[in-house]
Amino acid sequence: MERPNILYIHTHDSGRYFEPYGYHIPTPNLMAFARESVLFTNAHCSAPTCSPSRAGLLSGMAPHCTGMLGLAHRGFQMNDYSRHMASYFRDNGYESLLCGVQHEAPDSAMIGYSRILAADDLGIRAARDGVVTRREEKTSVPKEVSDRQNARLAANYIEHEAGDKPFFLSFGMSNTHRIYPEHPADIDPDYVLPPFPIANTRENREDMANYIYSARIVDECVGQVLAALGRSGRADNTIVIFTTDHGLAMPHMKCNLTDSGTGVALILRVPGAPANGQVSDSLVSHLDLYPTLCQLAGIPSPDWLQGYSLVPILQDVQAQVRNELFSEVTYHAAYEPIRAIRTQRYKLIRYYDYHNQYVPANIDNCPSKSDLMRAGFLNLVRPREQLYNLMIDPAEGHNLADNPRYSEVHDTLSRQLNDWMLQTHDPLVGVLDRVPATPDAFVNTLATWDPEGYDCE
Repeated sequence: MERPNILYIHTHDSGRYFEPYGYHIPTPNLMAFARESVLFTNAHCSAPTCSPSRAGLLSGMAPHCTGMLGLAHRGFQMNDYSRHMASYFRDNGYESLLCGVQHEAPDSAMIGYSRILAADDLGIRAARDGVVTRREEKTSVPKEVSDRQNARLAANYIEHEAGDKPFFLSFGMSNTHRIYPEHPADIDPDYVLPPFPIANTRENREDMANYIYSARIVDECVGQVLAALGRSGRADNTIVIFTTDHGLAMPHMKCNLTDSGTGVALILRVPGAPANGQVSDSLVSHLDLYPTLCQLAGIPSPDWLQGYSLVPILQDVQAQVRNELFSEVTYHAAYEPIRAIRTQRYKLIRYYDYHNQYVPANIDNCPSKSDLMRAGFLNLVRPREQLYNLMIDPAEGHNLADNPRYSEVHDTLSRQLNDWMLQTHDPLVGVLDRVPATPDAFVNTLATWDPEGYDCE
Protein backbone atom coordinates (compact mmCIF):
# COMPACT_ATOMS: atom_id res chain seq x y z
CA MET A 1 0.00 0.00 0.00
CA GLU A 2 1.33 3.43 -0.96
CA ARG A 3 2.20 5.59 2.03
CA PRO A 4 0.15 8.78 2.25
CA ASN A 5 1.63 12.26 2.03
CA ILE A 6 1.06 14.48 5.05
CA LEU A 7 0.27 18.19 4.76
CA TYR A 8 0.34 19.93 8.15
CA ILE A 9 -1.07 23.49 7.95
CA HIS A 10 -0.89 25.65 11.05
CA THR A 11 -1.48 29.18 12.27
CA HIS A 12 -0.54 31.28 15.29
CA ASP A 13 -2.90 32.22 18.13
CA SER A 14 -6.21 31.41 16.42
CA GLY A 15 -8.12 29.24 18.87
CA ARG A 16 -11.28 28.19 17.06
CA TYR A 17 -12.03 31.61 15.58
CA PHE A 18 -12.79 30.55 12.03
CA GLU A 19 -16.04 30.16 10.12
CA PRO A 20 -16.29 26.34 10.43
CA TYR A 21 -16.58 26.79 14.20
CA GLY A 22 -19.63 29.02 13.87
CA TYR A 23 -18.01 32.46 14.12
CA HIS A 24 -18.83 35.33 11.79
CA ILE A 25 -15.31 35.28 10.38
CA PRO A 26 -15.63 34.44 6.68
CA THR A 27 -13.10 31.78 5.72
CA PRO A 28 -14.71 30.07 2.71
CA ASN A 29 -11.75 27.85 1.84
CA LEU A 30 -11.56 26.47 5.38
CA MET A 31 -15.34 26.02 5.35
CA ALA A 32 -15.17 23.98 2.15
CA PHE A 33 -12.28 21.95 3.55
CA ALA A 34 -14.16 21.28 6.80
CA ARG A 35 -17.17 19.93 4.90
CA GLU A 36 -15.03 17.14 3.43
CA SER A 37 -13.04 16.46 6.61
CA VAL A 38 -13.58 15.56 10.26
CA LEU A 39 -13.96 18.71 12.35
CA PHE A 40 -13.13 18.28 16.05
CA THR A 41 -15.09 20.59 18.34
CA ASN A 42 -13.36 19.53 21.54
CA ALA A 43 -9.67 19.49 20.59
CA HIS A 44 -7.07 21.00 22.92
CA CYS A 45 -3.40 21.86 22.86
CA SER A 46 -1.07 20.54 25.54
CA ALA A 47 0.15 24.04 26.44
CA PRO A 48 -1.44 27.38 25.44
CA THR A 49 1.85 29.07 24.63
CA CYS A 50 3.54 28.90 21.23
CA SER A 51 6.67 26.73 21.50
CA PRO A 52 5.47 24.27 24.17
CA SER A 53 2.23 23.67 22.25
CA ARG A 54 4.05 22.92 19.02
CA ALA A 55 6.67 20.81 20.76
CA GLY A 56 3.85 18.76 22.29
CA LEU A 57 2.07 18.20 18.98
CA LEU A 58 5.24 17.41 17.04
CA SER A 59 6.78 15.10 19.65
CA GLY A 60 3.61 13.43 20.91
CA MET A 61 4.64 14.20 24.50
CA ALA A 62 3.72 16.66 27.23
CA PRO A 63 5.90 19.74 26.71
CA HIS A 64 7.76 19.28 30.01
CA CYS A 65 8.82 15.82 28.77
CA THR A 66 10.41 17.43 25.70
CA GLY A 67 12.34 20.05 27.69
CA MET A 68 10.38 22.84 26.00
CA LEU A 69 9.32 24.78 29.10
CA GLY A 70 9.24 28.18 27.41
CA LEU A 71 9.59 29.98 24.08
CA ALA A 72 12.17 28.99 21.49
CA HIS A 73 13.07 32.55 20.53
CA ARG A 74 13.68 33.30 24.23
CA GLY A 75 16.23 30.52 24.70
CA PHE A 76 14.25 27.31 25.32
CA GLN A 77 14.47 24.22 23.13
CA MET A 78 13.60 20.54 22.95
CA ASN A 79 16.10 18.14 24.48
CA ASP A 80 15.95 15.62 21.61
CA TYR A 81 14.98 16.76 18.11
CA SER A 82 15.21 13.23 16.75
CA ARG A 83 11.78 12.76 18.34
CA HIS A 84 10.31 15.60 16.31
CA MET A 85 7.76 14.36 13.78
CA ALA A 86 9.70 15.84 10.87
CA SER A 87 12.85 13.98 11.88
CA TYR A 88 11.09 10.70 12.69
CA PHE A 89 9.12 10.62 9.45
CA ARG A 90 12.26 11.53 7.49
CA ASP A 91 14.01 8.54 9.06
CA ASN A 92 11.05 6.39 8.01
CA GLY A 93 11.17 7.15 4.31
CA TYR A 94 9.54 10.58 4.02
CA GLU A 95 10.87 13.78 2.53
CA SER A 96 10.14 16.22 5.34
CA LEU A 97 9.84 19.88 4.45
CA LEU A 98 9.27 23.16 6.26
CA CYS A 99 7.68 26.10 4.50
CA GLY A 100 7.09 29.20 6.61
CA VAL A 101 7.00 29.47 10.37
CA GLN A 102 8.12 26.97 12.97
CA HIS A 103 8.42 27.72 16.68
CA GLU A 104 9.94 24.57 18.12
CA ALA A 105 13.61 25.49 17.80
CA PRO A 106 15.80 28.61 17.86
CA ASP A 107 17.09 27.50 14.43
CA SER A 108 15.10 25.45 11.93
CA ALA A 109 18.21 23.49 10.98
CA MET A 110 18.14 21.83 14.42
CA ILE A 111 14.84 20.04 13.75
CA GLY A 112 15.83 17.57 11.05
CA TYR A 113 13.84 18.60 7.99
CA SER A 114 15.07 17.15 4.70
CA ARG A 115 14.58 20.57 3.13
CA ILE A 116 13.48 24.08 4.08
CA LEU A 117 11.57 25.98 1.42
CA ALA A 118 12.50 29.67 1.51
CA ALA A 119 12.71 32.60 -0.90
CA ASP A 120 15.92 34.23 0.24
CA ASP A 121 16.30 36.12 -3.04
CA LEU A 122 13.04 37.96 -2.27
CA GLY A 123 13.99 38.62 1.35
CA ILE A 124 11.12 36.51 2.59
CA ARG A 125 12.81 34.23 5.09
CA ALA A 126 11.71 35.21 8.57
CA ALA A 127 14.17 36.18 11.25
CA ARG A 128 16.01 33.24 12.78
CA ASP A 129 14.75 30.70 10.21
CA GLY A 130 11.07 31.08 10.85
CA VAL A 131 10.96 31.97 14.55
CA VAL A 132 9.64 35.50 14.47
CA THR A 133 9.25 37.74 17.49
CA ARG A 134 7.11 40.83 17.43
CA ARG A 135 10.23 42.93 17.78
CA GLU A 136 11.66 41.31 14.63
CA GLU A 137 8.39 41.60 12.72
CA LYS A 138 8.64 45.37 12.83
CA THR A 139 11.69 45.27 10.58
CA SER A 140 10.91 42.18 8.50
CA VAL A 141 8.58 41.57 5.57
CA PRO A 142 4.91 42.08 6.59
CA LYS A 143 3.27 38.80 7.55
CA GLU A 144 0.57 39.14 4.92
CA VAL A 145 3.33 39.24 2.29
CA SER A 146 5.45 36.44 3.74
CA ASP A 147 2.50 34.09 4.29
CA ARG A 148 1.29 34.55 0.72
CA GLN A 149 4.79 34.00 -0.61
CA ASN A 150 5.20 30.86 1.46
CA ALA A 151 1.82 29.61 0.26
CA ARG A 152 3.10 29.94 -3.31
CA LEU A 153 6.26 28.03 -2.36
CA ALA A 154 4.28 25.22 -0.73
CA ALA A 155 1.86 25.07 -3.66
CA ASN A 156 4.70 24.97 -6.15
CA TYR A 157 6.40 22.13 -4.29
CA ILE A 158 3.22 20.04 -4.15
CA GLU A 159 2.29 20.63 -7.78
CA HIS A 160 5.70 20.60 -9.49
CA GLU A 161 8.53 19.38 -7.24
CA ALA A 162 7.26 16.49 -5.12
CA GLY A 163 8.76 13.21 -6.29
CA ASP A 164 8.03 9.55 -5.75
CA LYS A 165 8.93 9.64 -2.07
CA PRO A 166 6.00 10.53 0.22
CA PHE A 167 6.26 13.98 1.77
CA PHE A 168 5.63 15.47 5.21
CA LEU A 169 5.15 19.19 4.55
CA SER A 170 4.75 21.66 7.39
CA PHE A 171 3.25 24.92 6.13
CA GLY A 172 3.22 27.48 8.95
CA MET A 173 1.76 30.97 8.81
CA SER A 174 2.57 34.03 10.91
CA ASN A 175 -1.05 35.10 10.75
CA THR A 176 -3.02 35.28 13.08
CA HIS A 177 -0.25 36.27 15.47
CA ARG A 178 -0.06 39.83 16.67
CA ILE A 179 0.59 42.46 15.45
CA TYR A 180 -2.46 42.04 13.18
CA PRO A 181 -2.42 43.71 9.75
CA GLU A 182 -4.77 46.67 9.47
CA HIS A 183 -8.17 45.67 8.12
CA PRO A 184 -9.46 47.01 4.79
CA ALA A 185 -12.59 49.12 4.40
CA ASP A 186 -14.89 46.19 3.65
CA ILE A 187 -14.52 44.92 7.25
CA ASP A 188 -16.54 47.39 9.31
CA PRO A 189 -15.57 47.27 13.02
CA ASP A 190 -18.91 48.85 13.98
CA TYR A 191 -20.51 45.48 13.20
CA VAL A 192 -17.89 43.18 14.71
CA LEU A 193 -18.25 41.39 18.05
CA PRO A 194 -15.11 40.83 20.16
CA PRO A 195 -14.73 37.25 21.43
CA PHE A 196 -16.01 36.26 24.85
CA PRO A 197 -14.83 37.26 27.47
CA ILE A 198 -13.48 40.48 25.91
CA ALA A 199 -15.48 43.67 26.54
CA ASN A 200 -17.46 45.06 23.61
CA THR A 201 -15.75 48.44 23.18
CA ARG A 202 -14.86 50.45 20.10
CA GLU A 203 -11.15 49.67 20.51
CA ASN A 204 -11.79 45.95 20.91
CA ARG A 205 -14.08 45.86 17.89
CA GLU A 206 -11.35 47.51 15.86
CA ASP A 207 -8.87 44.95 17.17
CA MET A 208 -11.18 42.07 16.24
CA ALA A 209 -11.71 43.54 12.76
CA ASN A 210 -7.96 43.33 12.29
CA TYR A 211 -8.01 39.71 13.46
CA ILE A 212 -10.74 38.95 10.91
CA TYR A 213 -8.54 40.35 8.15
CA SER A 214 -5.62 38.26 9.40
CA ALA A 215 -7.88 35.16 9.30
CA ARG A 216 -8.87 36.10 5.75
CA ILE A 217 -5.21 35.97 4.73
CA VAL A 218 -4.90 32.56 6.37
CA ASP A 219 -7.90 31.37 4.37
CA GLU A 220 -6.47 32.67 1.10
CA CYS A 221 -3.21 30.82 1.76
CA VAL A 222 -4.99 27.60 2.72
CA GLY A 223 -7.07 27.83 -0.44
CA GLN A 224 -3.99 28.31 -2.61
CA VAL A 225 -2.19 25.30 -1.13
CA LEU A 226 -5.24 23.01 -1.24
CA ALA A 227 -5.97 24.04 -4.84
CA ALA A 228 -2.43 23.06 -5.80
CA LEU A 229 -2.90 19.74 -4.00
CA GLY A 230 -6.03 19.13 -6.08
CA ARG A 231 -4.31 20.00 -9.36
CA SER A 232 -1.36 17.77 -8.50
CA GLY A 233 -3.48 14.64 -8.45
CA ARG A 234 -2.16 13.82 -4.96
CA ALA A 235 -5.24 14.72 -2.92
CA ASP A 236 -6.48 11.14 -2.85
CA ASN A 237 -3.27 10.08 -1.14
CA THR A 238 -2.61 13.05 1.15
CA ILE A 239 -3.63 13.49 4.78
CA VAL A 240 -4.34 17.17 5.47
CA ILE A 241 -4.30 18.66 8.97
CA PHE A 242 -5.36 22.20 9.81
CA THR A 243 -4.82 23.44 13.35
CA THR A 244 -3.36 26.24 15.45
CA ASP A 245 -1.19 26.34 18.54
CA HIS A 246 -3.65 27.77 21.14
CA GLY A 247 -6.19 30.47 21.90
CA LEU A 248 -6.31 34.09 20.76
CA ALA A 249 -3.64 36.52 21.93
CA MET A 250 -6.06 38.28 24.26
CA PRO A 251 -6.62 38.32 28.04
CA HIS A 252 -8.08 35.13 29.58
CA MET A 253 -7.13 33.18 26.44
CA LYS A 254 -3.52 32.55 25.36
CA CYS A 255 -1.39 31.35 28.30
CA ASN A 256 -4.50 30.27 30.25
CA LEU A 257 -5.65 26.70 30.90
CA THR A 258 -9.32 27.51 30.50
CA ASP A 259 -10.85 26.22 27.26
CA SER A 260 -10.49 29.71 25.76
CA GLY A 261 -6.72 29.15 26.01
CA THR A 262 -6.33 25.45 25.25
CA GLY A 263 -9.18 25.02 22.76
CA VAL A 264 -7.93 24.75 19.18
CA ALA A 265 -9.30 24.33 15.70
CA LEU A 266 -8.52 20.84 14.43
CA ILE A 267 -9.76 19.75 11.01
CA LEU A 268 -8.44 16.47 9.65
CA ARG A 269 -9.00 15.02 6.19
CA VAL A 270 -7.92 11.44 5.61
CA PRO A 271 -8.70 10.07 2.16
CA GLY A 272 -11.44 7.47 2.33
CA ALA A 273 -12.18 7.94 6.05
CA PRO A 274 -15.82 7.03 6.75
CA ALA A 275 -16.24 10.02 9.07
CA ASN A 276 -15.22 12.64 6.49
CA GLY A 277 -17.80 15.41 6.29
CA GLN A 278 -18.86 14.94 9.91
CA VAL A 279 -18.22 16.64 13.25
CA SER A 280 -16.77 14.95 16.32
CA ASP A 281 -17.40 16.17 19.88
CA SER A 282 -14.92 13.64 21.31
CA LEU A 283 -12.29 14.92 23.72
CA VAL A 284 -8.94 14.95 21.88
CA SER A 285 -5.46 16.39 22.35
CA HIS A 286 -2.78 17.61 19.99
CA LEU A 287 -0.73 14.74 21.41
CA ASP A 288 -3.06 12.35 19.59
CA LEU A 289 -1.95 13.45 16.12
CA TYR A 290 1.47 11.75 16.18
CA PRO A 291 0.17 8.22 16.89
CA THR A 292 -2.66 8.81 14.41
CA LEU A 293 -0.27 9.68 11.61
CA CYS A 294 2.01 6.76 12.43
CA GLN A 295 -0.90 4.34 12.21
CA LEU A 296 -2.22 5.82 8.97
CA ALA A 297 1.27 5.81 7.40
CA GLY A 298 2.08 2.28 8.52
CA ILE A 299 5.06 3.50 10.56
CA PRO A 300 5.83 2.01 13.99
CA SER A 301 4.65 4.30 16.78
CA PRO A 302 7.70 5.22 18.88
CA ASP A 303 7.61 4.24 22.54
CA TRP A 304 7.74 7.83 23.81
CA LEU A 305 4.27 8.77 22.54
CA GLN A 306 1.70 9.75 25.18
CA GLY A 307 -1.35 10.28 22.98
CA TYR A 308 -3.99 8.02 21.45
CA SER A 309 -4.67 7.33 17.80
CA LEU A 310 -7.72 9.12 16.40
CA VAL A 311 -8.33 6.39 13.82
CA PRO A 312 -11.38 5.05 15.75
CA ILE A 313 -12.97 8.52 15.46
CA LEU A 314 -12.14 8.67 11.75
CA GLN A 315 -14.20 5.50 11.46
CA ASP A 316 -17.03 6.65 13.74
CA VAL A 317 -17.36 10.21 15.07
CA GLN A 318 -19.12 8.89 18.18
CA ALA A 319 -16.01 6.96 19.25
CA GLN A 320 -14.01 8.06 22.29
CA VAL A 321 -10.24 7.58 22.55
CA ARG A 322 -9.51 9.21 25.91
CA ASN A 323 -11.22 10.03 29.21
CA GLU A 324 -9.08 13.00 30.18
CA LEU A 325 -6.30 15.23 28.95
CA PHE A 326 -3.69 17.40 30.61
CA SER A 327 -2.35 20.87 29.86
CA GLU A 328 0.39 23.04 31.26
CA VAL A 329 2.24 26.34 31.41
CA THR A 330 5.68 26.80 32.93
CA TYR A 331 7.24 29.81 31.22
CA HIS A 332 5.79 32.22 28.72
CA ALA A 333 7.26 35.72 28.86
CA ALA A 334 7.51 35.23 32.64
CA TYR A 335 7.39 32.26 35.01
CA GLU A 336 3.85 31.07 35.74
CA PRO A 337 3.66 27.32 36.49
CA ILE A 338 0.13 25.94 35.97
CA ARG A 339 -1.18 22.43 35.42
CA ALA A 340 -4.68 21.20 34.57
CA ILE A 341 -6.70 18.08 33.98
CA ARG A 342 -9.83 18.14 31.84
CA THR A 343 -12.47 15.45 31.38
CA GLN A 344 -15.58 15.67 29.23
CA ARG A 345 -17.42 17.23 32.18
CA TYR A 346 -14.92 18.72 34.64
CA LYS A 347 -11.70 20.69 34.78
CA LEU A 348 -9.24 21.27 37.62
CA ILE A 349 -6.62 24.01 37.23
CA ARG A 350 -3.83 24.40 39.77
CA TYR A 351 -1.25 27.19 40.14
CA TYR A 352 2.11 26.27 41.64
CA ASP A 353 3.89 29.60 42.04
CA TYR A 354 4.30 31.35 45.38
CA HIS A 355 2.10 34.39 44.71
CA ASN A 356 -1.62 34.83 44.05
CA GLN A 357 -1.67 37.58 41.44
CA TYR A 358 -1.99 37.55 37.69
CA VAL A 359 1.20 37.91 35.61
CA PRO A 360 0.89 40.87 33.22
CA ALA A 361 3.86 39.95 31.01
CA ASN A 362 2.05 36.74 30.08
CA ILE A 363 -0.78 38.70 28.44
CA ASP A 364 0.06 39.94 24.96
CA ASN A 365 -0.15 43.71 24.47
CA CYS A 366 -3.54 44.63 23.00
CA PRO A 367 -6.40 47.07 23.61
CA SER A 368 -8.31 44.66 25.86
CA LYS A 369 -5.22 44.21 28.05
CA SER A 370 -4.95 47.97 28.46
CA ASP A 371 -8.62 48.08 29.47
CA LEU A 372 -8.07 45.39 32.11
CA MET A 373 -5.06 47.10 33.59
CA ARG A 374 -6.85 50.44 33.86
CA ALA A 375 -9.78 48.67 35.53
CA GLY A 376 -7.57 47.23 38.29
CA PHE A 377 -7.08 43.67 37.05
CA LEU A 378 -3.75 43.33 38.84
CA ASN A 379 -5.43 44.05 42.18
CA LEU A 380 -7.45 40.84 41.93
CA VAL A 381 -6.48 37.76 43.90
CA ARG A 382 -6.05 34.70 41.73
CA PRO A 383 -7.33 31.45 43.31
CA ARG A 384 -4.69 28.75 43.61
CA GLU A 385 -7.14 26.08 42.46
CA GLN A 386 -10.07 26.29 40.08
CA LEU A 387 -12.65 23.54 39.56
CA TYR A 388 -15.36 23.85 36.91
CA ASN A 389 -18.37 21.79 35.92
CA LEU A 390 -18.15 22.31 32.18
CA MET A 391 -21.68 21.10 31.46
CA ILE A 392 -23.20 23.69 33.79
CA ASP A 393 -20.52 26.35 33.39
CA PRO A 394 -18.81 26.12 29.98
CA ALA A 395 -17.53 29.69 30.39
CA GLU A 396 -15.54 28.55 33.47
CA GLY A 397 -16.66 31.46 35.59
CA HIS A 398 -17.90 29.73 38.75
CA ASN A 399 -15.10 28.16 40.78
CA LEU A 400 -16.22 25.06 42.68
CA ALA A 401 -12.87 24.19 44.26
CA ASP A 402 -14.11 24.98 47.79
CA ASN A 403 -17.64 23.67 47.30
CA PRO A 404 -18.13 20.64 49.59
CA ARG A 405 -20.62 19.11 47.14
CA TYR A 406 -17.75 18.72 44.67
CA SER A 407 -15.13 17.45 47.14
CA GLU A 408 -15.14 13.93 45.66
CA VAL A 409 -14.74 15.27 42.13
CA HIS A 410 -11.97 17.56 43.31
CA ASP A 411 -10.11 14.78 45.10
CA THR A 412 -10.37 12.40 42.15
CA LEU A 413 -9.09 14.95 39.64
CA SER A 414 -6.37 16.09 42.03
CA ARG A 415 -5.14 12.52 42.43
CA GLN A 416 -5.17 11.94 38.67
CA LEU A 417 -3.27 15.19 38.07
CA ASN A 418 -0.66 14.33 40.70
CA ASP A 419 -0.26 10.82 39.29
CA TRP A 420 0.27 12.19 35.78
CA MET A 421 2.88 14.65 36.99
CA LEU A 422 4.75 11.84 38.77
CA GLN A 423 4.50 9.44 35.85
CA THR A 424 5.76 12.01 33.36
CA HIS A 425 8.54 13.29 35.66
CA ASP A 426 7.13 16.79 35.69
CA PRO A 427 9.90 19.11 36.93
CA LEU A 428 7.38 20.87 39.18
CA VAL A 429 7.18 17.80 41.44
CA GLY A 430 9.03 18.51 44.66
CA VAL A 431 10.14 22.01 43.60
CA LEU A 432 10.27 24.40 46.54
CA ASP A 433 11.13 27.58 44.65
CA ARG A 434 10.81 27.41 40.87
CA VAL A 435 11.74 25.28 37.89
CA PRO A 436 14.95 26.82 36.52
CA ALA A 437 14.91 28.40 33.10
CA THR A 438 17.39 27.45 30.40
CA PRO A 439 20.69 29.30 31.00
CA ASP A 440 20.67 32.69 29.27
CA ALA A 441 16.93 32.46 28.57
CA PHE A 442 15.12 35.78 28.21
CA VAL A 443 12.55 35.80 31.03
CA ASN A 444 10.54 38.78 32.26
CA THR A 445 10.02 39.50 35.93
CA LEU A 446 6.60 38.88 37.45
CA ALA A 447 6.03 42.62 37.76
CA THR A 448 6.82 43.48 34.13
CA TRP A 449 3.76 44.95 32.40
CA ASP A 450 5.07 44.76 28.83
CA PRO A 451 6.36 41.34 27.63
CA GLU A 452 8.46 43.18 25.05
CA GLY A 453 10.15 45.19 27.80
CA TYR A 454 13.62 44.65 29.17
CA ASP A 455 12.74 44.25 32.84
CA CYS A 456 14.06 40.69 32.92
CA GLU A 457 15.52 38.28 35.41
